[in-house]
Amino acid sequence: MPDAPDTFEVGQRVEVVQQIPHRDHVWATHVIGRVVCFEQRKTGSWFAHGKDDKLWLDRLTLRKDDGEIVVCILDPYTHVKVLAESSKTSEPSDLDAPQTDTGEPSLEVGASGQEEQADAA
Repeated sequence: MPDAPDTFEVGQRVEVVQQIPHRDHVWATHVIGRVVCFEQRKTGSWFAHGKDDKLWLDRLTLRKDDGEIVVCILDPYTHVKVLAESSKTSEPSDLDAPQTDTGEPSLEVGASGQEEQADAA
C-alpha cells in the first residue's frame, strides 16, 4: 500500500492485485490499467478521531484498456505493481501478417447456421 498520494503518476500503467483472505484459501482479483487519479476520500462511515469524524480510504482510479473506469480501495491486502511501458515497434506481429492459402478447404458458418465448405478460388 502506498504511503503518499504522489506515489502514482497520472497515465502510469499499473497492475492491482486485491486479495480477500478466507479460512483455507485466498480470493484474488487482478486489474490492469492506467492511473486516472490517486486520492484519499472519506466514506460515509463514522470513525472517532478521524478528520471530520469519518473514515478516510486510499482510492486508486484506473482506466482499463477497454475504457472501463475502476476504483480500487487500497488496503493492507492490496498490492500495486507499476508496469513497464510497452514500446510499439514497427515490426509486424503474427496477427498483422497476411493469411496464406494452405490449399486445405476451410469451413465457414452459412446463413442457415450450418458449417459449409468454403469455395477455394
